[in-house]
Amino acid sequence: MMLLSILALAQAVPTVPAPPVLGALPRQTLPERGCAAYLWAVQDQRFVAMVEPGRLRIMLDGKPTDLAAAEAGGGATLGLASTTRYAGAGVTAMLDMTITQRETLQDGAIVSDASIRLTRGNQDEIIVPVGGLVGCAPAAR
Repeated sequence: MMLLSILALAQAVPTVPAPPVLGALPRQTLPERGCAAYLWAVQDQRFVAMVEPGRLRIMLDGKPTDLAAAEAGGGATLGLASTTRYAGAGVTAMLDMTITQRETLQDGAIVSDASIRLTRGNQDEIIVPVGGLVGCAPAAR
């Protein structure tokens, strides 16, 4: 009898939706034109995002998800804004990144400092520190 009461109570407690989780993306290709940023989580080195002008690709809840740019600000380097808000699939993402060009890198740059802030509806948001590289389609030489 007591076991039935405990089971009934457990079923009556509302479940809280889990915050969004960034999974690891599979390998991505360089763009045919322009540049894209490839970002890894600082904590565990998982490849978590690819950024092209106008689009953020992430692995959300086990599915590849493309979010469209909704607003961009700050300076742009290699066609990528330093601050961009993305939205789609019930999710909002804010990407802040610093792109540093170096003479020793050809057709690309370093993303030396960046973070992705991911929010889904009224759920908790997550902030993932990331870093990475920008790769560009080879320039004609």
